[in-house]
Amino acid sequence: MTRRSAMAGAPATEGFPTPGDQVVDVAYLSRAGWGADESLRCGPDGAEHYPEAYFPVQALTVHHTVTANDDPDPAATMRAIYAFHTLTQDFGDVGYHLLIDRFGTVHEGRWSGADGIPVFGGPAGPVPRMGNAAHVGGFNAGNIGIAFLGDLTATAPTPAARQAMVTVLAALARATGIDPLAQVTYVNPLSGATAQVPAISGHRDRLPTQCPGDACYSILPALRADVAALVHR
Repeated sequence: MTRRSAMAGAPATEGFPTPGDQVVDVAYLSRAGWGADESLRCGPDGAEHYPEAYFPVQALTVHHTVTANDDPDPAATMRAIYAFHTLTQDFGDVGYHLLIDRFGTVHEGRWSGADGIPVFGGPAGPVPRMGNAAHVGGFNAGNIGIAFLGDLTATAPTPAARQAMVTVLAALARATGIDPLAQVTYVNPLSGATAQVPAISGHRDRLPTQCPGDACYSILPALRADVAALVHR
């Protein structure tokens, strides 16, 4: 079963897949759904420029993309972000794991494997492991990045986008055992760099940046509370 974004017309599946065969009730577009050209992240021989590495999840980080707020075609914006991150910034792929448009549709970001489950992959184990991405310099491994599509400097997320973020964060927290209201000591498993941050944090909690925008950062405490209520419901 599918539904379509009100403006762009892109088909979205009725569910966001998570580990353990759980499907979350939110509109979702896979990479194929928004038109990712998979050759961009690979060399002429088909090998990935940055082969995936997988780590246990320690934290969840919220971002904004500083793109248009009244975006008529989020799928096209996804393709533009993908090209910019991959070809210009040399991130190897989309820097974020997931991105949410103003209609509340969740878009798969960085490639994490061929199993159809976004964000996660790698060897099977007692807890799911996330594919490493490129959204907080020096603090990526073990840190899932979810971005609002738009500029939230002075404009809050739409109600649909906010609800989708709460739903997705709750699903990720359940899958990984993260307490949405906790403070965590994040430890980069590659470099040893540490950061004391909320389990659900904003980009600026780790680095000097305006991300995820003042209008988004100010609602993070309420967002965490809503996520916790959904997790424990």
